[in-house]
Amino acid sequence: MSVEYIQDQAVTVFVNKVGPYYNPQETYHYYTLPVCAPDKIEHKSMTLGEILDGDRMAFSDYIIKFKEDKAKTKLCTKHIGQKDLDKFKSAVEDLYYFEFVVDDIIFKGFIGHFEEGPILPHQHNLYLWNHLHFIFSYDADTQNHIVSARAIASTEDPVNLNDLTAPTRIDFFYSVTWQAANTRYEDRAKLQLDFFPKAKQIHWMSVINSTILVLLLVVVMVKTLYKNLRQDLTSYNVDRPDEIIEDYGWKLISGDIFRYPQHMMLLCAILGSGSQFILLGLTLLFFESAGVLSQNHHGSVNALTILLYAFMSCLSGFISSACYKKFGGDLWYWNIVLTFAIFFVPFFLIWSMINSVAWMFNSTQALPISTILLLFLLWFIVGLPLTILGGICGKNMMSTFQAPCRTKKFPREIPAQPWYNKSWFYMLVGGFLPFSAISIEIYYIYLTLWGRQYFALYGITLLLFVILLLVAACISITLTYFQLSLEDYHWWWRSMYSVGSLSLFVLSYALYFYYKTSHMHGFLQGLQFFGYTLIAAYILFLMLATVSFISSFALVYYMYSRLKFE
Repeated sequence: MSVEYIQDQAVTVFVNKVGPYYNPQETYHYYTLPVCAPDKIEHKSMTLGEILDGDRMAFSDYIIKFKEDKAKTKLCTKHIGQKDLDKFKSAVEDLYYFEFVVDDIIFKGFIGHFEEGPILPHQHNLYLWNHLHFIFSYDADTQNHIVSARAIASTEDPVNLNDLTAPTRIDFFYSVTWQAANTRYEDRAKLQLDFFPKAKQIHWMSVINSTILVLLLVVVMVKTLYKNLRQDLTSYNVDRPDEIIEDYGWKLISGDIFRYPQHMMLLCAILGSGSQFILLGLTLLFFESAGVLSQNHHGSVNALTILLYAFMSCLSGFISSACYKKFGGDLWYWNIVLTFAIFFVPFFLIWSMINSVAWMFNSTQALPISTILLLFLLWFIVGLPLTILGGICGKNMMSTFQAPCRTKKFPREIPAQPWYNKSWFYMLVGGFLPFSAISIEIYYIYLTLWGRQYFALYGITLLLFVILLLVAACISITLTYFQLSLEDYHWWWRSMYSVGSLSLFVLSYALYFYYKTSHMHGFLQGLQFFGYTLIAAYILFLMLATVSFISSFALVYYMYSRLKFE
């Protein structure tokens, strides 16, 4: 909500959190440090998205008035014991930053800095910034909106922590400067975007180059597939009444091609959950690209994701139950339970481990009990009933599948297969090609989620997400065709995990990013990084498995519905 200030109106500065600069998800409450704090700490009422983002905003002792400059003013004098001194030293060593919030504007700064001296004699000096200079900008046109905020440490006389001996005292100061800016309130979020135009150009060019190469390869594959398929149909359907023609290739397995695989209920649950995440991803990226989600309200994406996922549960129930009914399943209630649990259970187990460790570390990333109960209520009062409702609708609206060819009573023996028709080879090809298309984008996404870069190029991400789904579909139908040409009719599950193996490539890249690119360290940060990356890879598998199976099923149905049978 827009706040209109008048001259000398009080401007509230909320202190939020602190943490190591290179560990984005390792955050603690600002007042865990021995800094100036009110006698009674009071917290700002926060939204669900802000809590999910690890925010714990509290009121501060800074007295700031709108458009009123302030010279150096003492904030407080803190009595520092040995434990407090060690906290400051550890914070400076770990490059702790602080996060403040003014009028929904987030701004950061460092607690202090350290300097390395010569090797002989070695010096390692730790300095604490005890004077913060606030610089606020207001809209020059309206004269009543704050459009930017910064907190710069004054380097005049920092506190050398090496020279202090506990118990001691440290004085903290602050000063304020106001300046007019030619920025409208509606555009103030752009001032927080740290993405330079040159980096944006490099981003665009890298994405375009990799995408064009992959698309060209996919076009060649699909064109080859189309040519071979047309030749096959012409050869199989030719009328030769005077000749005895022995069937070969994929026509030979027509009696087994629609033989339902094992664990059909699990397959349908994957289709339901994957469809839900595809719609969720498209919706979120569209909202971000269209500018519907305001950058001024941090945490809004988190809250919207939770709400959309809960309300889109009806889609997962509908798709899963409809497919299960279509393929002859009769335990539809267990199918609905599995659909609801196929993502919730793995997510809950991983999240519980992360949240428990965050509690142990007293991190703000640990959700309060009230928020956990709220999410459970949302999940079980909205998500579960909608899954059941969608499942009932899907079961009642879908008829039994009518295959274009009759399935034989006994399965045909599959001939010995060459090495390139093995599962590992399909997973290698099916995962590597789409990974080549999105590898550049994954790098920028990782820098955003686990680094310190702002990301505003959601249009690129939306475009690549659509391209990824199309590439996955094309690769899947190509691999399925060659598998059937080798008289191997076990295509149902292979069509899922061949392209779904992209998630394994993403996990492998995560290992490289963590140990070679990033500077993240520590048990808490490592657990969050690998835990949430594992969840993201699982979601990616569900989406790609869904697209791959649907496209392969459409190809198989098309192929055998065009055959002439005697």
